[in-house]
Order: sequence, then structure tokens, then C-alpha cells
Amino acid sequence: MQVKEKALLGNLGDVDLRLLRVFKAVADCGGMAAAELELNVSVSTISRHIKDLEIRLGLVLCRRGRSGFALTPEGQQVVEAAEQLLAATSGFRQRLNDIHRRMAGELHVGLFEKTASNPAAHIASAVGAFRTLAPRVDLHLHVGSIATIERGVMDGRLQLGIVPEHRRSESLVYEPLFDETMNLYAGRGHRWFDADDRRLGWADLRRQALAGLGYHSPNLELAHRRRLPRAATASDQEAVATLVLSGGFVGFLPDHYAEPFIRAGRMRAIAPARLRYMCRYACIHRRAPTPSRVAQAFRRELLIAHEREPQRSGIEER
Repeated sequence: MQVKEKALLGNLGDVDLRLLRVFKAVADCGGMAAAELELNVSVSTISRHIKDLEIRLGLVLCRRGRSGFALTPEGQQVVEAAEQLLAATSGFRQRLNDIHRRMAGELHVGLFEKTASNPAAHIASAVGAFRTLAPRVDLHLHVGSIATIERGVMDGRLQLGIVPEHRRSESLVYEPLFDETMNLYAGRGHRWFDADDRRLGWADLRRQALAGLGYHSPNLELAHRRRLPRAATASDQEAVATLVLSGGFVGFLPDHYAEPFIRAGRMRAIAPARLRYMCRYACIHRRAPTPSRVAQAFRRELLIAHEREPQRSGIEER
């Protein structure tokens, strides 16, 4: 497709925002067919919207055809810019709702994985209480890595995050919620599965093939502090569990998440009195600007659900 080199987009209007939302959904879903259900419109309509956006921007945003869907370098930059723009637009609408003192709009919350089965986590209770308090708010829960959630809160794409504490950013406020126990596990077929673990310790673990998370986290910090080399790197705890179940690796997992595998006889905790560590989960938000009224309300329900007295924490309770 031939497009003009000079971008034609002038002042942004509702049409442009709608086209950008369509394009972002296509990019997030990895193609037009995959985005059909997400957007609830036909592929032909999506294709027309993408073409209209390309004409308005004067850019080729993606390649589509028999070889599949792929963003161009310019398309990737537009996706990143669109994320910032749409987050700012959502923030502006939320501030208007604050001015009118309405509990309405959208709330985006980042959530670290594998918390639903933790008996110490009462996030679902907080969601239920918030839903009763603010039924008109469209709540979005996004599961991601610690770094992804922290970046999302910092740049405004997420209003709140729930993450394990590992290193604090000065631009964020951290309020403790609940704890999580991380035990070391071996799967059936591993030499430690049937071993006498009464004398096993950290020095012994250094000689084992360890599967660990490959991003900044309490898991990675523990590996550095205890000088534990990783034999396999995982992107999330589901991947760690898969590696442990293979019988070729040991790895740290939340005790509540590992429980079904233990009951099925597929893995067991190794020296749990020694080879373990604790994670503390916290609710995070930006120090500035002040979180929206909706975000404050959800934060308050989180703290109450976890029996922690809500503090001002640099934000105004309204």
C-alpha cells in the first residue's frame, strides 16, 4: 500500500481515538482475526479502520497477508504512543469524574500472578466490596510481571498495582497487604524427591539444577544473595512449576500454588524449615499526581480486606 510520507493527522478527535483503540487492540491480540471477538466487529471492519488510520497518519503500521500479521517499526512506535495517549485520556476523564465527585469511569489494576489461591490474599473480597460501592466503574485487572506493573503505575496506564515487594521506587508508595511463603520443590523423578532432606541446606542447593525467574523479583534477589546459579530461566511461576514437574530441576514456588501438585504426588517441598523465603505483597500507587477518587476507593477496600488501617499515605481521602 502506498501512503504519503507526510502525516495527515491534525488535531485529535474522537474518530482518531477510536481508530487508535482499534489498532492497539489488534496489536495486543496479535492480528485482526484474533481481535474480532475482543472488538465485537468483523475483520473487514477492523481492516478498514486500520487502513483509515494509516492514511490519517501517513504511515504503514502493519503487514498483513498469508505470511501473517506483523507490526512495522513505525507501527510499534505508534502502539507505544497510543498507550500513553489513551492512558492520559482515561486519566482526564477520571479527573472530571473526581471534579463531579462521581464513582464512574475505568480503573486499571495490575496484579502479580498466582494470588487467587493464597489464603492470606483477600483481593477478591476487596473487589466485591468495591463493586458494591462503585457499580458504574469498569474494573480492569491486568496480570503481569513486577516490572511491568510498576512501569504501568509509573506511566499512568495502571492506577494501582499489587506486587511482591523487592526494591522500592521513590516515585511509588508501597502499602503492605499480605505475605506469601515460597518453598523449594522437587518433582517426581528428581534425585531429591525421595531423598532424606534433614541435612540439606543452601550449600547443597548450589549444586542442583535450579529453575528461577529471570526478572527482578524476590526470587532473583534470593538467587543472587545465596549465590544460586540458575540452570533454567522462567518467565513466570507457571513455567517454574513445569520445569520442576519435569524432574530435571528444583525451584521455589508459592506453597498454596504447589499444594495440588503435592496432593497428586507430583512434587514435594524440600527441607521447608530451611529452604524457603517469604514475600510481602503491597499495594502500590504513584506519589504524584494524586490518585483518582476511584483508585483511592479501591485502595481503601484492599487495606480493609487485609485488616490494615488505611493511612493517608500522601493521598487525600475524599
